[in-house]
Amino acid sequence: MKLRRVLMISPHFPPDSSAGTHRVRLLAPYLESNGWTPTVLTVDPKFYEGPPDRGLAGLVPANLRVERSKAFPARLTRLAGVGDLGLRSVFGLYTSAVRLLTREPHDALFITIYPTYPALLGPPLKARFGIPFILDYQDPWVSAWGDTVGGGRNGNADLKSRLSRRLSMQLEPGVVAAADAITAVSSETIESMLRRNPASRGKPTLTIPIGGDAKDFEQVPASRPLNAFFDPSDGFFHLCYVGTVLPLGIATLRAVLRAVSLVKDSRLDLYDRLRIHFIGTSNQRTAGVGDRVIRHAAELGVIDRVTEHAQRIDYLDAVTVQLDASALLLMGSSEPHYTASKLYPALLAGRPLLAVYHRASSVSEILGRAAAAGTHLVQYGDDDPAESYVAQIATELISLIE
Repeated sequence: MKLRRVLMISPHFPPDSSAGTHRVRLLAPYLESNGWTPTVLTVDPKFYEGPPDRGLAGLVPANLRVERSKAFPARLTRLAGVGDLGLRSVFGLYTSAVRLLTREPHDALFITIYPTYPALLGPPLKARFGIPFILDYQDPWVSAWGDTVGGGRNGNADLKSRLSRRLSMQLEPGVVAAADAITAVSSETIESMLRRNPASRGKPTLTIPIGGDAKDFEQVPASRPLNAFFDPSDGFFHLCYVGTVLPLGIATLRAVLRAVSLVKDSRLDLYDRLRIHFIGTSNQRTAGVGDRVIRHAAELGVIDRVTEHAQRIDYLDAVTVQLDASALLLMGSSEPHYTASKLYPALLAGRPLLAVYHRASSVSEILGRAAAAGTHLVQYGDDDPAESYVAQIATELISLIE
């Protein structure tokens, strides 16, 4: 069988360790067995911000072809208030894609967002090379950012986030119209896109959740790094949350912390055993990032059981934390489309789970379908927010610890 060729454009790719790096990392190695030879076009690591994650880079198969492009250095663009890797890299990615497609014809073009600006390459590359274009959504192009949340004080929308949202609303329709197919991490993400772009109903669409790779967990124990955050053999119950705490997830976070306070009031013996670790809550690799959890833990009277490491950690360190945890905490946001990239790695870690999610999230559907032993799922909705389920969360937490 002759293999067809697909060019996959993703600015984030190992050794970059941001959440967006895993989409193509996890998809590309399995395409050849399904009739496609992938070429990954990404950014040269010297243009990433923060230290490289060499352990994550080591998980990329040696036979996967990866091409690197230039980008504008963040140290210069940030002088003008621009740090977005997609915007910094869009010209370099386009130049490299043109050079590659001129030399080596491909049968399809796959561009994943976030970041969003590289999606703008789809229409001109399609027109120039006659290549079918697939647009992949890891997150909605237009979301609550710049509307109800943003980069302002206390996570409120500010001028920059409002302008970003307005620009997104202007750019998305043309790219969606040019796309030959749409893929996304959840059906709600696709549906919200179609509500914004009703003329594109009828295009082929496919839901592909952000997955995990069992090979990551098979390879890690042999060279497992030391756990720098807690001693798994100290007799305490270590409940671990690994990942970003989003602005629209604060209400869920506070519901969980209120539940911890209820455990303190009703089962002090279990509360004394409990240690809760929030790791990588800022999604930033650079040092000095602000905490997102501790102030809420202090306000709700449970700071003596909560630790936070806001800086994003290396991927293998995150896997180690998950494997060492007594149980894992998963939390959603008020947006129904939200599908955590951490879900499948948490399932692969094989640890008990306390999951608190919007019932319309695909996470709730997947966990309900998986029916994994040790999974404690609490679901909320638009009319009954997470705060309504504090007592249930406390009951599930007690059940985990006992």
